[in-house]
Amino acid sequence: MNYYTLFELAETPSVNKELLAAKYIALQKKYHPDFFTTDTETAQEDALEKSAQINKAYNTFKSEDKTLAYFLEEKGILLPDEKYNLPPDFLMEMMELNESIEEQIDVTDKVKELETILVHNVKPLLEADIEPNFTTKAYEELKAYYYKKKYLLRILERLED
Repeated sequence: MNYYTLFELAETPSVNKELLAAKYIALQKKYHPDFFTTDTETAQEDALEKSAQINKAYNTFKSEDKTLAYFLEEKGILLPDEKYNLPPDFLMEMMELNESIEEQIDVTDKVKELETILVHNVKPLLEADIEPNFTTKAYEELKAYYYKKKYLLRILERLED
């Protein structure tokens, strides 16, 4: 089941969180298993399955990163277990950050600054109300952003250890 279809949302790289919450509540009022306790076993199983799908979709859409990944997967841009090649200049910068971490230098501000720059570069694509007939270049920009941000988040997690 397509999560966008389930929630009646436009297929975009990000979703409106207020609209998402309202749709989630409406769907749970309609399909929550507690409302099917007196129905047939089949109806109860169907409600349980539908509720699980709703919860999974909601948890995906609550996270900006998971929403973007789902969007790119649905478009066939992000492939399972893909080995994406990040640009060499980005990898060099990440290597320098990792070396700084090894030397116990706090790079948190630098990582957050890089993340801000990344977001700024793709913000128009992330905030598009409708998928504006994305070009191959736009999809590739979103994909590169996804992998770069994922890399930065791993560094931030490493800093927390």
